[in-house]
Amino acid sequence: MEARSPRPGRTAVLAAVGAHVPSIVVTNDDLAARLDTSDEWITSRTGIRTRHVAEPGRSTSDLAIAAGTAALRAAGPDASIDTVVLATSTPDRLVPATAPAVAAGLGLAGVAAFDVDAVCSGFVYGLAVANGLIAAGTARQVLLIGADTFSAIVDPADRTTAPLFGDGAGAVVLRAGEAGEPGALLAVELGSDGALADLITVRDGWFAMQGQAVYRQAVTRMAGAARDVLARTGWQPEDVDAFVSHQANLRILRAVGADLGIDAERVHANVTDVGNTVAASIPLALAHAHAAGRLRAGDRVLLSAFGGGTTWGAATLVWPELS
Repeated sequence: MEARSPRPGRTAVLAAVGAHVPSIVVTNDDLAARLDTSDEWITSRTGIRTRHVAEPGRSTSDLAIAAGTAALRAAGPDASIDTVVLATSTPDRLVPATAPAVAAGLGLAGVAAFDVDAVCSGFVYGLAVANGLIAAGTARQVLLIGADTFSAIVDPADRTTAPLFGDGAGAVVLRAGEAGEPGALLAVELGSDGALADLITVRDGWFAMQGQAVYRQAVTRMAGAARDVLARTGWQPEDVDAFVSHQANLRILRAVGADLGIDAERVHANVTDVGNTVAASIPLALAHAHAAGRLRAGDRVLLSAFGGGTTWGAATLVWPELS
């Protein structure tokens, strides 16, 4: 990729969104038929009623390509992607990275392509990376995709984790623009604490987490990152029109909103229908809220996430007019 000179005020601007979830739907009743659980137990503790699971033979790259295709279609004929960033913690294989295969599958041969792994914070980390590439003049248009297939690593016999996760992918097109225009990324905050790495991990091939400790850390870190990024942006919580955070479960979403003083009407959630889709959760929620008309041009949007590592992050933008 040819390096380009940075320009003052140059920043990433949201130009399009896209989403994809697999066709297989697993309900709480489906889980109750094989686990010691019930629809009432799962719903009361997580708010999740259904989740989508990748069809046999479909991988993370397949979901990412589908979401990327949707975002590129929404971006229109002027889209000219020079970089693909894939946020995922379930790559198709350890080596090589999955992003180049996604780029090839989208017909974007020759572009820069690489993976970012910050688990559930991956999309926010990807936003920061894409913004840096654009601000530096290294990229003009970035396709940022969050995609995960946690069904491959969640123990189907574990009643504590099996109900939580679904598969999916969400994507955004980010173009070079100026800091003051609608859709411009206003601020990003990132953080991590490797001393807490064992809270969320994979052991003996299966996902594992320390539920109560993760809950406490998620609420504290997501709210803290949100406050930091709001301060950098110059917003108060009451200025936020839409809070779209990582869709871990409904209890966490509500707790973070309450901690920030953001009422439930401004907390956008799709976790009830898709579960925790890890790096895909924020872009999926954005795409679904946009499609439903819940995100309008001019809305002040706050994003926040927490994931394994542990990692966390938050970002702000003003929602643009999108097709």
